[in-house]
Amino acid sequence: MAQQIDARGLLCPEPVLRTKKEIDRIKNGIFTVIVDNNPAKENISRLAKNSGWSVNISDNGNDEYVLELSK
Repeated sequence: MAQQIDARGLLCPEPVLRTKKEIDRIKNGIFTVIVDNNPAKENISRLAKNSGWSVNISDNGNDEYVLELSK
């Protein structure tokens, strides 16, 4: 089962720091991050892409996004 980080209710940089910690821990694979604000979505997407990860973003409405990171 893929790891899931629930970062709803957290403001940057906390969602980015949690995502970075997971990227550093697993090195490759798939995990999801749930956020509830646009800046966190953009910052995590940028971090993932700069780290060589692919990102698929689903908009669940109400400013809630599910980011699936894979490498």
